[in-house]
Amino acid sequence: MRCSFAYQPGLFTETTDIASTHVRFSGRSGAFTDNMSLPVHRWYRYSAGFSADWVRWLVRERCSDTSTFSVLDPFAGVGTTLLACEAEQVRSWGFETHPFIHRIALAKLRGIHADIASVRDTLRQFVTGLPDEGLAVKREAPSLLARCYSPESLSLLLGMRDHYLAQFDRGTPETELLWLVLTSILRTCSEAGTAQWQYILPNKSKSTVQSPLAAFQAKAVSILQDVEWAQRNSWAAKGSMIPADARAPRECGEVHVDAVVTSPPYPNNYDYADATRLEMTFWGEINGWGDLQDAVRRHLVRSCSQHASAERLVLEDVLAEQVLEPIRHDLSAACSRLAEIRETKGGRKNYHTMAAAYFRDLGLVFRALRPLCRPNAFLCFVIGDSAPYGVHLDADRWLGELALAAGFKSYSFEKIRDRNVKWKNRKHRVPLKEGRLWIEG
Repeated sequence: MRCSFAYQPGLFTETTDIASTHVRFSGRSGAFTDNMSLPVHRWYRYSAGFSADWVRWLVRERCSDTSTFSVLDPFAGVGTTLLACEAEQVRSWGFETHPFIHRIALAKLRGIHADIASVRDTLRQFVTGLPDEGLAVKREAPSLLARCYSPESLSLLLGMRDHYLAQFDRGTPETELLWLVLTSILRTCSEAGTAQWQYILPNKSKSTVQSPLAAFQAKAVSILQDVEWAQRNSWAAKGSMIPADARAPRECGEVHVDAVVTSPPYPNNYDYADATRLEMTFWGEINGWGDLQDAVRRHLVRSCSQHASAERLVLEDVLAEQVLEPIRHDLSAACSRLAEIRETKGGRKNYHTMAAAYFRDLGLVFRALRPLCRPNAFLCFVIGDSAPYGVHLDADRWLGELALAAGFKSYSFEKIRDRNVKWKNRKHRVPLKEGRLWIEG
């Protein structure tokens, strides 16, 4: 056996006062980094999301009866909204079409209600089943993995992966938590740098790197402690993750909600598929960057130029779609300007078709949400605008108009913070903002 770990029950106590938490987090609903200090939420760092404590405060503010109130997050990610609702004993649903991220969210939601003894036994069986000798042997690996790990660490990690796939890939809450432990240590054990938004940078290195077995031990203990903490604080089992496309969700006939709380992708060219490339490569779900389009991007809202390029979108065809009628004039002007500037740039990124497709997709989301919302429901979208090639995309106003066209009654925008105002090394100097788009009815 290479390592051991001791379960330490009762490490956490829930002393946080949610009302005072709002004072701290009300201006930071878009700050996913706050979640990395919270039990359960900290299990896997994902760039998309917002403060779970803010969601809990919002639910308490707007929920008069937890037995009937329900919440939907159509861009659920790793389950921030649903886990916050679990803590508040509120029914919730989440849509997520990124297959890998959906699995992480589901592992968390099922794992917090797993039997503690069974989780501990599964982790111990996994560790004790690892061979003492012969684990660190030379083996072939995809180029990305070879560039991100030392030979010794990579051999250990691949041995752990193969051991899991051969003996523990059973789909139970306990084995899915084990899968999440292995997934969540991949960055910790990598010598490669990570960009601010989780892109892996093999050409850069970081100073602190853990060995795979030490990282596994630390994460396993942390997850055990968090499961015990959640159960001791009576988190409910009322959350359901659905692998549904928010633009045209299926199999959601039971979904009728009082609130939609979400943070959709921003139109800022962030590639959600690339953010999980390391992990998906490790598990053999892709062989390289070129596989991301079919494996992930095709399922997602079009918010990056790589996606638009791969689909060879025709600007005039996208702009002609009826769902864009409320904003067609302003959106067409912005997209035409982007197409002009594109011809002067070396990269020639397809921001013009990306922008058109993004707002088309979000228009379809609002149409799909309308029948799922009860008459007096409210929606809160944490959103940000953008300015590719310096052309401003007025996201809060355009999304609000699309919501009205879908049948909602009114909208307002509450700015949280300014963005892109520290212009050193920035590609453009257009001030941007992030905030909450509130939609009623």
